[in-house]
Amino acid sequence: MPDRLRVLVVDDVAPALDELCGMLRDSPCVREVVPAGDAVTALRLIQAADGDGPFDAAFLDISMPGMDGLELGSLLSRLADPPEIVFVTAFEEHAVSAYGVGALDYLLKPVSTERLDGALARIRRVAGASREEQPAGARAAEPVDKLAAVPVELGGRTRWVRRDDVRFVEAQGDYVRLHTRGGSHLLRMPISRLEEHWADHGYTRVHRSFLLDVSSVLELRSDSGGGLLAHTDAGDVPVSRRHARPLRDLLLDAATRGDLRGAR
Repeated sequence: MPDRLRVLVVDDVAPALDELCGMLRDSPCVREVVPAGDAVTALRLIQAADGDGPFDAAFLDISMPGMDGLELGSLLSRLADPPEIVFVTAFEEHAVSAYGVGALDYLLKPVSTERLDGALARIRRVAGASREEQPAGARAAEPVDKLAAVPVELGGRTRWVRRDDVRFVEAQGDYVRLHTRGGSHLLRMPISRLEEHWADHGYTRVHRSFLLDVSSVLELRSDSGGGLLAHTDAGDVPVSRRHARPLRDLLLDAATRGDLRGAR
C-alpha cells in the first residue's frame, strides 16, 4: 500500500482554494495539503528543497491571472520528478488542452466528494506503482499509460476515444485526426507527442503525417503511383519509402506472435 499523499493546491480564488484544501484534508489517503494562491508561489513550493519530500499531485485551477493553470501544468510536466496533475475548473471546454499537457484527471467545479475520491485513487495507484518499481526516495519519471483514452470535442460535448479503437492517426497542423472504424475525431495535440505515449502500444510512424496501429493492418497494397498503402477497416494509410521495410518487419513479428487483430 503506498504512503499517504502529499498534494499541492493552486487557485487564485481564496474561497475555492480553502474549500478544496478542506476536502482533501478530510481524505484518509492525504497526509499533507499545501495551498498556493498563484502559479509563481506554486513553482517556488515545488522547487524548494525541504524534508517533506516531493508532491505526489498538484490540483490546478485553470483560469488564473498571469500564468494560467495550463501553462503551469506544462511546466510541471517537464520536471525531473513531476507531480501528477489534476485540473480543477468550472469550464469543461479546456479538457482537451488539459489532457494534452499530461493531466491525470480533470474535475469540474463544484467538485463532489465521490469525484475527488476517484481522482485520489488514481493518483495513489500511479504513485504506488512508481514507488514499488523504484529504489527508496526515487519515483518513476513517467506515470503508467497516461493516454489509454483521450478526450475529443464533438458538437460542444467532450467524449472519450479509447486508444484500442484507433486504427491510425493523421497529423493536421497542431491537431491530429484519430481514425476509428466508426469515424474520425479531431484532437488538439501534435502527432509527435501522441507518438511518444503510444509507441509502446503498437503504434508506429509510417509517414511524416501518419501514425499506424500495426495490429490493425489487414493487408499492404500498392497505389496507382507505385507507392505502398497499409489497408485497415478505417481506411488506407500511405507508407513512405523509408518506413516500408520497418513496417514489413513489424508486421512479420506481429504475425509470428499472433498479435494481428485486423478487423476487431
